[in-house]
Amino acid sequence: MRFLLIEDNQNLAQTVLAQLGSEGHGVDHATNLSEAEACLAAAQYDLILLDITLPDGDGRSFLKRRRAQLATPIIVMTARSEVSDRVGTLDLGADDYITKPFDFEELKARCRAVLRRQGHNPAPVLHFADMAFNPMEATVTIAGEVRTLRNRELRLLEVLLAGAGRIFSKDQLCDRLFSFDEAVSDNAIEVYVARLRRKLDGSGARIETVRGIGYRLVA
Repeated sequence: MRFLLIEDNQNLAQTVLAQLGSEGHGVDHATNLSEAEACLAAAQYDLILLDITLPDGDGRSFLKRRRAQLATPIIVMTARSEVSDRVGTLDLGADDYITKPFDFEELKARCRAVLRRQGHNPAPVLHFADMAFNPMEATVTIAGEVRTLRNRELRLLEVLLAGAGRIFSKDQLCDRLFSFDEAVSDNAIEVYVARLRRKLDGSGARIETVRGIGYRLVA
């Protein structure tokens, strides 16, 4: 999944980035509403984590405006704990609400719950050709042999599997695998495709290179 974190507290933001990144998610970080708008204009997100008090405005105004424009789930993070604040934020369109300071395991659980409600349920084992892919365990089983995937290999396979047969350009794959602030070399996608191909060796599922265009998963 690709998340957008809108948070001006750098210490908190770095911890959230590390926690979500450890689960294989790509996370872009905006420190204010202007940066958030620029991120949303450039990429599509599966989930937004929104602070309320930001240097250039109130996150609730952003929430109200954006809720009228897109269906991306939004979890509000704030130090305000009054019932009226929680109710008001949910009424504006937030999908969930977590009060600072919070436990990061709780935050990750709330992210999973919101994504499940949105239909992004990672639990089922997916099958393609003779391959069984378990997103929750980050494993691929081929002819009874379990092969473990690293985070970016997992995300690359998820993208290709979700659009099996469709050609993905390098730019499209970069958009799904890396956040804006990561330094990405020109051959990064080629490296991860090569690694994933090795993990799929012996399977009826294979990653095909469409010269000059991109890659696709075929059987």
